[in-house]
Amino acid sequence: MTAEPAPAVPDSPSTSARRAGRNLPAAVGVGVVLAGLLVVCLYTAPVAFVVLAVAALELGVWELVDAVAHAGAHPPRLPLLAGTAAILVAAYVAGSDGLVVAFALTVVAVMVWRLAERPPGAVADLTAAVWIAAYAPLMAGFVMLMIVQPQGAGRIAVFVIAVVGNDIGGYAAGVWAGRHPMAPTISPKKSWEGFAGSVVVGTVAGAVFLPLLVHGAAWKGGVVGVCCVLAATLGDLGESLVKRDLGLKDMSNLLPGHGGMMDRLDSLIPAAPVAYLLYSALLR
Repeated sequence: MTAEPAPAVPDSPSTSARRAGRNLPAAVGVGVVLAGLLVVCLYTAPVAFVVLAVAALELGVWELVDAVAHAGAHPPRLPLLAGTAAILVAAYVAGSDGLVVAFALTVVAVMVWRLAERPPGAVADLTAAVWIAAYAPLMAGFVMLMIVQPQGAGRIAVFVIAVVGNDIGGYAAGVWAGRHPMAPTISPKKSWEGFAGSVVVGTVAGAVFLPLLVHGAAWKGGVVGVCCVLAATLGDLGESLVKRDLGLKDMSNLLPGHGGMMDRLDSLIPAAPVAYLLYSALLR
């Protein structure tokens, strides 16, 4: 006679937190500090927000240059850092034309810089450099385009809140109910239940805060919210794919409970152009 298996015991909060793989108190503390800094800069002066964005992206690009070195690529760091600042500032000052021109000049500067170095590895180095410039500062430049639009601070706040809602909803639902992996070979802890939580919280966040901060219809906020969740999820999976390919857990250990700056920006950056295009179409 065989013994009956013991009934399953639901995960305790501490067990769930360990399953999520995150230092929750540290993550919350850092998140609150970053959110406060963002709000102060965003609603104090646009220039202060631009300075904050440039600083964050400079750190992110630095991390990306270090990360791709694990694959044997060594993109020129200095022209990428200079180009990052130029792309964001040009987008703020000169709009979409400035964004495109500054990105093109960054690519040219990277190529010229690399010509002065040894030939071996040039293709890998230049490919990595162009990818970094397109992935980080180019997409983040759409945030600079938003800040100069009518009620720009509110537009940015809504898009950021929707993405944060994506993270909170996905984390909570994934910890307590996550059972079916969404992409087990890329991000084993990301589940379909967590994604459902992301969609619900991100959509509600957009529907609630767009009328409050931008005076747009709630349904438009819901559209912005759900589309930002989709873009943020793809961005998160994309960075997870890159880190797995490079053999990295986090881009760095800069932010306790979050990893590196790019681990914090990976959801925001791809959602920025989506939010900008939706605002341009839905808000007049």
